[in-house]
Amino acid sequence: MKNFSKIYTMTIVLLITAFACANLFLAALKNDQKGRPYRVEARRIINELQEDGLENLDLSNYTYISQVVRYKKGDSHFFESNGDSLFRQVDNTLYRLDYHYFSELDYKNILITVNSILLAMSLFILVVMLYLYRFILKPFNTLCDIPYELSKGNLTVPVKEQKLRFFGKFIWGIDLLRENMEQQRTREQNLQREKKRLILSISHDIKTPLSAIKLYSKALSKGLYTETGQQVQIAENINTKADEIEEFVSQIIKASNEEFLQLEVMQGEFYLSELVKKITQYYTEKLKLIKTRFIVGKYSNCLLKGDLDRAVETIQNIIENAIKYGDGHHIELVFSEEDDCKLICIKNSGCSLPDTELPHIFESFWRGSNAESSNGSGLGLYICRQLMLKMDGEIFAEIWEDFMCITTVFRKVK
Repeated sequence: MKNFSKIYTMTIVLLITAFACANLFLAALKNDQKGRPYRVEARRIINELQEDGLENLDLSNYTYISQVVRYKKGDSHFFESNGDSLFRQVDNTLYRLDYHYFSELDYKNILITVNSILLAMSLFILVVMLYLYRFILKPFNTLCDIPYELSKGNLTVPVKEQKLRFFGKFIWGIDLLRENMEQQRTREQNLQREKKRLILSISHDIKTPLSAIKLYSKALSKGLYTETGQQVQIAENINTKADEIEEFVSQIIKASNEEFLQLEVMQGEFYLSELVKKITQYYTEKLKLIKTRFIVGKYSNCLLKGDLDRAVETIQNIIENAIKYGDGHHIELVFSEEDDCKLICIKNSGCSLPDTELPHIFESFWRGSNAESSNGSGLGLYICRQLMLKMDGEIFAEIWEDFMCITTVFRKVK
């Protein structure tokens, strides 16, 4: 806002300067007209009068001299003129040369016209700048605090829409982000609460078989069971209780391995061209900067099932993996069809993943032996697979010589 105030002040100063310069230019032009052009024409006319006389003088060839009058004896009006005049003597005869400054133009009209145009332009510029300040910059300045508030966890207050809706999509996106973050936090809290409840419950249940095992072992150590049959029965009881504990541990492991990512998909329809456009717009420039050849193969446009945003997210995750784990020479999108499906293959050069590890790349938290020097969580391709399954699609990976090829399968709308 301070920068805009500076720009606004500079604009006013420049406009005032433009007014001053325009008026100074007109004043200089007038002085220039006063001092030179008509005098030059006057000298030319005097030369003509000396040679040909007044009768043969043609004033149509002159711009500033409008009339030449010869003095006659007893003419009392000779020295009276409605405008500006010069008096010259030629061969003992006195002549009056009437002249004007701007040919047929009126200096005052020029001055008024120029200043009116400058004033209109100035008012237009100032009004536009005030409009931008009032309806765009000022509302946007209030929106600048929203990301900061979201970062602090203030998620309950909705973002208000502006009347003119210049930031309609932006505000809608911010509000949607706020709602998603709020829902995510609620889900996280519920998940943590359920996990704690489960752990407390299982921990309590484990105590019963554990205490029984301790009791049996203490009885055996003190020799309370001397008969072989009793000892075998106690051993079987200990084994049964150990199985119960093992079952409880399995429940804990199962709970920890349950889906931890809430991946929501808005199932709908979208055109393949929309997906390709979003991907190419983002990666054409990015890959150009890192000197990676990016090729988008030919395709026939069609209507696909799924969520466009989630489809873009899936392709982006795969391309990011290609950038991270490839050799940076070549990334290509290859399109093909199979039955009622459209296949999009993301192919990158420089594959260093062993064939034996290929079946594991879509597992959560799994990272290949070629990823030791790269940061990552091992969730990228796992998320891609979950999203494709939720969109009623599929994803698979292959290695063709030196190329890693990950193919997404989208169902076409019939």
